[in-house]
Amino acid sequence: MKCLTIRQPWATLITLGEKQFETRSWQTAYRGELAIHAGLGIDKSVCRQEPFKSALARHGFTVDNLPRGAIIATSRLAGCYEVTQADAAEGWPGGNELVFGDYAPGRYAWKLEDVTALARPIPAKGRLSFWEYPVLEGEQ
Repeated sequence: MKCLTIRQPWATLITLGEKQFETRSWQTAYRGELAIHAGLGIDKSVCRQEPFKSALARHGFTVDNLPRGAIIATSRLAGCYEVTQADAAEGWPGGNELVFGDYAPGRYAWKLEDVTALARPIPAKGRLSFWEYPVLEGEQ
């Protein structure tokens, strides 16, 4: 299965359904299944700021108990949209979603759907870009 490593707290926000777009500096033509890997990196200062702190707290998470170094969810990458100057001027996509990503013109918003948290995170070493993990029967 294709995997994408995402720093914390963003990986957990996706897993919890609080974040539906992952923003990147690069576009992708890939559409399909995508595992969410929580990298080892964590932005502790962001975790203590609003609205991050409240979004995590609603689900029982703090800066101290975020999973790291593991595949934590599966999803479907449904689309990749270039952020335009007009989008940025209008504050697209709005709400917490706007705060949870970098929607500067020229960046790309990857729409993630059907996000399902794994019952047990799968320890794995992350990588840059997409990478493959052999999903075994019963791991979800």
